[in-house]
Formats: sequence, C-alpha cells, structure tokens
Amino acid sequence: MQAPDMDGPDNNSHGNGKQRPLPKVRELFKSQRKESEGSMESPNLEFEYGDTDNLTAELSELYSYTEEPEFALNRDCFEEDFSSQVKDKKWTELSLSEQKAYVMRLLDMLEVTDRDKRLKVARAILYLAQGVFEECNTEVDVLQWSRHNVFLLYQMGTFTALLELLSMEIDNNQACSSALRKPAISLADSTELRVLLSIMYLMVETIRWEAEEDGSEWRAARETFRTELGSPLYNGEPFALLLFTMVTKFCSMNAPHFPMKKVLLLLWKTILFTLGGFEQLQELKVRGREKLGLPPLPEDSIKVVRSMRAASPPASAMELIEQQQQQKRGRRSRRPLVKQDSLDTYNERDPFKNDDARDEEEDNEDADSGIEGEVDPLDRDVIIQPPPPPPPLRSSTERLSFPKGLPWAPKVRGKDIEHFLETSRNKFIGFTLGNDTETLVGLPRPIHESVKTLKQHKYVSIAEVQIKKEEELQQCPMSMGEEDVEDMPTEILYLGMLPNLSQYVIALLKLLLAAAPTSKAKTDSINILADVLPEEMPITVLQSMKLGIDVNRHKEVIVKAISALLLLLLKHFKLNHIYQFEYVSQHLVFANCIPLILKFFNQNIMSYISAKNSICVLDFPHCVVHEMPELTAESLEAGDCNQFCWRNLFSCINLLRILNKLTKWKHSRTMMLVVFKSAPILKRALKVKQAMMQLYVLKLLKIQTKYLGRQWRKSNMKTMSAIYQKVRHRLNDDWAYGNDIDARPWDFQAEECALRESIEKFNSRRYDKNQNVDFTPVDNCLQSVLGQPVELPEDFQYSYEMWLEREVFSQPIQWEQLLQSE
Repeated sequence: MQAPDMDGPDNNSHGNGKQRPLPKVRELFKSQRKESEGSMESPNLEFEYGDTDNLTAELSELYSYTEEPEFALNRDCFEEDFSSQVKDKKWTELSLSEQKAYVMRLLDMLEVTDRDKRLKVARAILYLAQGVFEECNTEVDVLQWSRHNVFLLYQMGTFTALLELLSMEIDNNQACSSALRKPAISLADSTELRVLLSIMYLMVETIRWEAEEDGSEWRAARETFRTELGSPLYNGEPFALLLFTMVTKFCSMNAPHFPMKKVLLLLWKTILFTLGGFEQLQELKVRGREKLGLPPLPEDSIKVVRSMRAASPPASAMELIEQQQQQKRGRRSRRPLVKQDSLDTYNERDPFKNDDARDEEEDNEDADSGIEGEVDPLDRDVIIQPPPPPPPLRSSTERLSFPKGLPWAPKVRGKDIEHFLETSRNKFIGFTLGNDTETLVGLPRPIHESVKTLKQHKYVSIAEVQIKKEEELQQCPMSMGEEDVEDMPTEILYLGMLPNLSQYVIALLKLLLAAAPTSKAKTDSINILADVLPEEMPITVLQSMKLGIDVNRHKEVIVKAISALLLLLLKHFKLNHIYQFEYVSQHLVFANCIPLILKFFNQNIMSYISAKNSICVLDFPHCVVHEMPELTAESLEAGDCNQFCWRNLFSCINLLRILNKLTKWKHSRTMMLVVFKSAPILKRALKVKQAMMQLYVLKLLKIQTKYLGRQWRKSNMKTMSAIYQKVRHRLNDDWAYGNDIDARPWDFQAEECALRESIEKFNSRRYDKNQNVDFTPVDNCLQSVLGQPVELPEDFQYSYEMWLEREVFSQPIQWEQLLQSE
C-alpha cells in the first residue's frame, strides 16, 4: 500500500516578479474588512476539551441523515416478531426474566441460514439497542432504555454472536465482487454491515460511559467487557485488529462497500474503552513514574490547560490601517506603536493561501511596501522623535487581571546540563570531563549558581529511563536476562499491529486526506461516501441541500474519529515504551502526515470551526421521539445556534497535538515545518480564541522560531510574547534568538536512519523469538541428549534398516582420528 499522494506547498505562488500598482488605502481597507472583522470580533469559545462529546452527540453522529428511514424499518422488524411472541404487552412492561427469554430467542434466530431472516432479527436487536423509542415519550427515556437494553444484550452474549456475523460479512467475497462491479456504490450495498456495526458501536459506547447510578452488576460487566475487547480472545487477536483489517481492505479497493465512518467510530471507541482516555493516561503516567522511582510531575497538565485563557489574535490589516489613518490626522506620537504592533499581516508571504484569495493577498503585500516603506518626510521626522511619556498607571483592579505567574514549571533535561557544563569548561578551563555534572572545580561562582538552578528544575522523563534500560539490554543480553513485559492491553495491541503497522498507518492517512475539506477530488482517490449516498440521487433543491450537509457532516465525523484515534495510539504507545511510539511516529512521517496536517489547516479555520453542517431535528434521538417538522431551505441554511462545531474544534486540537508529538525534539522534522512554510498557516490558526488550541499552535511556532529569521521575530512580537506567556520554558533553550542554528546542519536521512536502527533493534530483541539461537546453552550430558524425544517422519520406520546399513554399518569409523580430534 502506497503512502497518500500529498500535493506539496506551492512555493512559487508569489514568484512571478510583477510589480502591481499600489492600491489606495481605502480600497485596501475594503478588501481586508471581512478578514479583519472576523479577527477583531472573534469571541472566546466556551469549549471544554475531553475524550468525547456528550453521549447524545456521540450517538447521533453514528447515523447519517440518509439512514433516517431505517429507524422505522428497525421498529417494524421488532414489532412484527415481538407481537407474534408476546401478546398484549410492550417491551417496557416485561419482567427482566421475560426480556432475557426473548433476547435468547433472537440470538437463536441469528443462526439461521436465510440471509434476509438474519437481517430482520439483527434489525430487531438494533431497535432494542436504540432504546425501543416507540414506547418512550422523551429523549431521556430513550437513552435510559437503550442503556438497560445494551447491558442486557451484553450479558446474554450478543456481542460474541455479532462478531461471528461480522467476520462472515467481511469474508463475503460475493458482496465484495458485486460492489467492485458497480459504477456507483450506495447505502444499499452495506446494509448488513451497517446494522451489525451500529449494534456493536451502541454497545461499546453505552457500556463505556460510566454513570453514578450504575449498580455493581453493571460495573462488573463494564470491566469484563473492557478486558475482553483488549485481550486476544477473538481469533487470537484483539477486536481492534479486526477493525484495522477492515480499514486496510477498504483502502486497498478490495471492499469499497465497507461503511468506513461506522468502522472508524467503532475502532476509536474500542481503543478509547480498552486503553483509556486522557485522564486515565495521566494516572498511568503518575503510577509509571512512581514505579521507576522518579519524582512526581510538577503539575497536572489537564488542569493547567483547562485553566488557561485564550489570547487575543494577532493584529489584523484593518487595525493597522486605522492606526495609520489616525497618524495622518495628527496623532503622530503613536507612530512607534504601529511598528511594534504590526504582526506578519504585512511582512510575510503566505504560499498556502487559497487560490481565490491570492490576488487580494498580493495587492495587500504590495501595499505594505507603500504603507510602511514610502513614508512622507513629515512622518519620517515623527519616527525619530523621542518616545512618548509612559501612560498613567492602571488602577488596582486592572492590575489584578494580569496573570501572577507562568502556568508551567520550567524543565531542564540531563543532556542540557551536560551541554552547559561542557561549554563552560571549554571556555574557562580548556578541557571537558565528559558526562560529569558534579565536578565544578575551576568554574566561576555564577556558573555554580547556574548549575544549581538547572538541577533544581531537572526533569527525567519515563522515555529517558526506557531508552537507558534498552541500551543496557542491548549491550548485556546475557547478564541482564530477559525483560519482564506485562501483558497490558497496549502491549497486546502493539504486538498484534506490528506485522502490518505501516499498512494501518497509510490507510488511516488516506482516509484523512480524502475527508479533509481542502482536498480536491481525484480519479484515483478512495470513495468515503459509500455509506452516505442514497440509492436514488436527489432531484429537488431541498434534497440536494440536505445531502450536501450530510456529506460534509460525514467527512467531519471521519476526521474527528481518525484524529482522536491517532492521538490515543501515540500517547499510549509512548507511555508503554518510547520505541513503540517512535515506530508509529516514523511511519506517520514517512507517509507524509506532516504536510497532510498542514494542508488541512490551509483553509479558513474560523469557518471550519463555526461550520453548521448539522440538522438538529434529524439528529438521533430527537428524530425518533418528536414529530418531524417540515424542512425548508431557510431552516437548513440556518443550522443550529451553537457558537462553534464541537467535533471540528476537537479535530483541530487533536491534529495539532499529533503534529507536536511528531516534531518534538526532532530537529529534522522541525525543519520540515520550516521548509513547508507552516508559520503563516499556524499564525492564522491563532485567530481561534480557544486557549488549548492556541497553546499547541504556539508550541509549533516556538520550535521553529529560531529558523524563521530575525525579521520574522521582529515583526511578530505579539506572537513571541504569547509563546513566552503560555508555553513551558526550557531554561537554556535559545528559542527566541537562534544563535546556534549554524552549528546544527540539517541531515534528515541520518537522523531518521539512526532512530530506525534503534527501533529495529528494540523490536527484534523484544518480539523476535528466534533471535537468540546463538546464545542458547548447549546440553553436554550424553544421557540427557539421548533421552530427548525426537520426532521422526512416518515413512522412516519403513526405511529404517536401509538407513542403518547406509549410514552406520557401511561407514568405517576411524577411531584414532576421532580421538585425535578431541
């Protein structure tokens, strides 16, 4: 499977060399009004990041709006069978024993050979999992009965039965070949798979959610289900691997009818359920540090991020022009402030701008040379005037609004202390002492104080301990013995993914590329709309609008599931073992994940986050409880009244976190961000006034700041200040000046090859069982060797006498030579 074909950045988009005429200030003001209003009036987003959205939203995103008629079909299948078995009673009126007996009967009917009958029974089970909505009056009742029924279905063994049917459908070559022959694939081609995956998703998601009113029986069932999903109980591998196989089979064009959105949602929730979410990761990290004897974490990162407040976005073109107009009216004393506040709106070219905005952008940049470069003589005099007197002191209430300290405790790595001492010894003594960080003889007193401060903030990560231990195991395989590896769910999953890991990563990135809003349709791209397009295409404008919203929503949900899935895998593998994380990361980098994410953010990110691709009245469970109002074009255009789209903001933060994880402490990958000109793309993302998203954007800007040049830093002082205020400090990190960039040549291949060698050694030592043949002890005891059972082929007994004659009796033994050789 090949990596997704990424269209690299158009580095020559402004290289035509033409000098366009200087527009008037008023024309420039009008051309930038829309963008500047968006940046000035963008409100703070009341968004709380978490593992998932609320339960109702997560359940509604499982279904596309095209599937709405199937709710009634599921109900009819259930009522037809239920009425023939139970007279004059509703499901909600049955006792628990009667409900169990009916579920057992449904499971027996799942084993019939007739495909249509099996589908009807599966629809009846899906109706139960959906909460028997026909007998409920409110959405809360639907969710409560859904929860009750899902736990009942699990206790009766429904999940195992569904898994067998799912395996049959995956291996159904007839359905695959039929889908391959069709020119257009629709919902009808994946009916059985969609029903099975919907039931399994409802079971995983509902059981995963913990509620205070859950009894001990439900809590025990949840833990049992979590263990089963994470253990190799299904054909010798975890359940997640079966879903990964569906993803790769779909992306290799062997099964184009697979409903990918449902597969990805189920895969994400399975990983989330079995491995744990972000709070469980924090607890595992704390316990892991305690086990290794490391000091506790300086702070809880989840709490710190949640308490942070968003910063104002960089100054826009409109604000700059207003200030210049004020200066020309006589307010010349504020001229120096214009230069300080002018961020990169006028000072950098943006090759990633969308095509329809490039002409406008070029006009603005040419205007910049006239606005700030060609100043009239009077204004030039203003520039060299002494600075104005300082403003009056703020009141006490205003002073209290400023943060009292930095949000993060500074950190220092051990190698940073070693590098600092090496530099100091070379300067003051003339020789070094290797890795010795204790001997300070001959160094001046300020160096002693510096080393003391650095050691106070020294931070040893779990990854550093794991790397050191791995080096010892590689150097001393005999004396260290075999490593004791716990059978944790993360370890089991990695072991199962290891043989085909590159295929899984490439498949996920292909789907992410196909679902990205900036992607252009290509003839060879995969079709991710197989489970959203109806059999009959829309014929009215209203139907077309509804399908358009459904398609956009479908893509957004896919991006949400893939981004959350990749982030979870990276975080859990990093905590389990650093080389597992590096292995997945390197596959992501080699499959063009970095330019793919940058391409995703190469759009109007405010429009994406505030997109209203949802129809509230069609969302589950609202659509099955309330009467359906008449849809109009106006109601579809209005969308919901939310300030932002939760899933889109969630996806953006996840992708930024993935990009951070791929580039952190990797010089060659950081240079990829510089080469792909990511700075203007990331700067535009700062317009989103959400603290967590801004934090990860600023982190990505910080690691490449030293390579962007002095002029960029000079014209982006607000961004530099935001980095200082919000991002953790490394005490001897020269991020803001870039004094050491000449000493670090960029050799991408050498760095990645060295890392790949370490990863392969780790995988070989830990997972290759045939690698220690040379170190196997030899048994020298004659009785022991002769007493070992030897497996002989079945036909050996027939030719045994011939073998004795040929190999033993006819061969003379040279006893003297044998004794001499010993």
